Amino acid sequence: MFGCLVAGRLVQTDALQVAADKFVFNLPDYENVNHVVVFMLGTVPFPAGMGGAVYFSFPDPLSGGPVWQLLGFITNDKPSAIFKISGLKAGKGGAHPFGMMAAAPSSVAQLGVSVETLDQLAQQTPVSSAAVSTVDSFMQFTVCSVHAKFEASFILNEEKWVWLTKNLRCQGNKFFYFCRFS
Repeated sequence: MFGCLVAGRLVQTDALQVAADKFVFNLPDYENVNHVVVFMLGTVPFPAGMGGAVYFSFPDPLSGGPVWQLLGFITNDKPSAIFKISGLKAGKGGAHPFGMMAAAPSSVAQLGVSVETLDQLAQQTPVSSAAVSTVDSFMQFTVCSVHAKFEASFILNEEKWVWLTKNLRCQGNKFFYFCRFS
């Protein structure tokens, strides 16, 4: 029903069904994983009015037990999602539907999919650090370029215009970085 993809690894379709509505993927060597993709295989859709909450669990360095964090969701209308897991914080878990499962080995993380109603999914709040930007870098560059040209249009002195254009060309990446993160 589900697949999981980590860059540089084979696609996983061997989710363990731990309950009638709960599925878990084991992710070995999770310390070297930045992003994970979760998707529906297309063979079995969700029942009407249902979707899947996607959770990530890694061993807590203090207690050794699993820490589950809600990443987001997938549905029949949104059958795949990319999540950034490299920025998740240890010990910052919350309520999760997986109960007291057996802990995975210390170098293995788990990705869980819990089948829930769409109403339940709408009420849940995923961790913000798992979100992946929805604006591509070309769009960000275009917005910054338009902004620079707009500001440059107020320059009345030709000498300042020449200085600005030279510096924007020479330091384009720095200007882009400033626009993007300021």
